[in-house]
Amino acid sequence: MRSYIYKTIIAVIALIVVFEFTIGKTLDKITAQTNILLTKEGRKGMVVSIKNEMKKAVEKENYLKQDERVLINKFINKIKSELKNVE
Repeated sequence: MRSYIYKTIIAVIALIVVFEFTIGKTLDKITAQTNILLTKEGRKGMVVSIKNEMKKAVEKENYLKQDERVLINKFINKIKSELKNVE
């Protein structure tokens, strides 16, 4: 009976350790990201970061590559043609 209790205790401790090093770490990362999104300071920081990225994009001479321009242009033209067919 004593060996059964020792084996059970060792198994429980091993499971806790394995959980903390695998799933626990992932949950901690997810919790940290959600805390950033849910706090007022975190949202303000994200807005500032987005504004900085937008400023960088505006300052660049060519934001899109040639193939991206062609693709977006074709997509917009297709949407325009579909909208004309609605009328």
